[in-house]
Amino acid sequence: MHKVILDTDPGVDDAMAIAYALAHPDIELLALTTVFGNINIDYATRNAQYILETLGAQSVAVAKGAAVPGVQSPLPHADFVHGADGLGNVYPGSQPGSAATQTAPLTATARHASLEPLDAADFIIAAARAEPQQITLVAVGPLTNIAEALRREPELPSLVAGLVIMGGTVSEPGNVSPVAEANFLNDPHAADALFAADWPATVVGLDVTHRIMLGDSHLKSLQDHARNTGDLIWSSSRFYVDFYTRSGAAKEASEQGAEPQCAMHDAAAVAYVVMPDAFTVASGAARVIPDGLAVGQLALDRKGYAYSLPHWQNRPATHVCMSVDAERVRQDFLSIIIDHHIR
Repeated sequence: MHKVILDTDPGVDDAMAIAYALAHPDIELLALTTVFGNINIDYATRNAQYILETLGAQSVAVAKGAAVPGVQSPLPHADFVHGADGLGNVYPGSQPGSAATQTAPLTATARHASLEPLDAADFIIAAARAEPQQITLVAVGPLTNIAEALRREPELPSLVAGLVIMGGTVSEPGNVSPVAEANFLNDPHAADALFAADWPATVVGLDVTHRIMLGDSHLKSLQDHARNTGDLIWSSSRFYVDFYTRSGAAKEASEQGAEPQCAMHDAAAVAYVVMPDAFTVASGAARVIPDGLAVGQLALDRKGYAYSLPHWQNRPATHVCMSVDAERVRQDFLSIIIDHHIR
């Protein structure tokens, strides 16, 4: 059994990851810690509560985290990808339109238990201290909370079983710039700080997540067979699929006649926890570029050359997923959620 804290900015694909983690018999989802990113922190936290309520998991803790990056100025939220409410404009009371991510009141309230009194960073530290080397941190949003937890508790890497990060890209083009993925671009300083620490860290980035696509037929199967979970994923994915089909990673396939589809980015990081053998990794010291034209770029030293400049000095190896058995991961995601609702 893998004990997991999921650090998340829900987010349509975050909802998929939460549903998958809740359904998986080999995962005990201890908590959601929330962070800005796909949506502002208030909406991200509300969405986390709403998803847990909808999926009947009110006992899972929710701890509210960072509202802005630690160093750089905050970037606009991705309402053009995830909708004004972060969930494809399906949250009760949400109003479509980009202004909602900044100014609209929270017109509906999830009936989830109250938030944890600790903020996300302190919650992570307390949980890791209480169960040393038992908890895997799965970070599927900007890495601000994890970096802050590391700053407050430098021993955190030795207190957790591992860190799995959905973010970055090495060979695949970025999704927010030619070289950068959104989670890393939202807080590149946090990402870079994590790769300086010596813990078992694995990056599940666009090099693999753009290979694991969910078509409308897959999403409809979830709706038909997975009750509340399927309904939530289907309805929230309409806006998300439309983005991918018009301008995202599925645009070319759509133009060639493929069914509408989207990437299941964050659920792939959860999949790595339970089936790492479905992925192949490259390992080496890693940096994330903090500013300039290449801001947010993940740089991986795959050759181990003895560079004279101190780019990689004293940096431990990070594992970065470079290829994946996409069909195996996709089918596990679908079957785990459907089987959970059949049982």
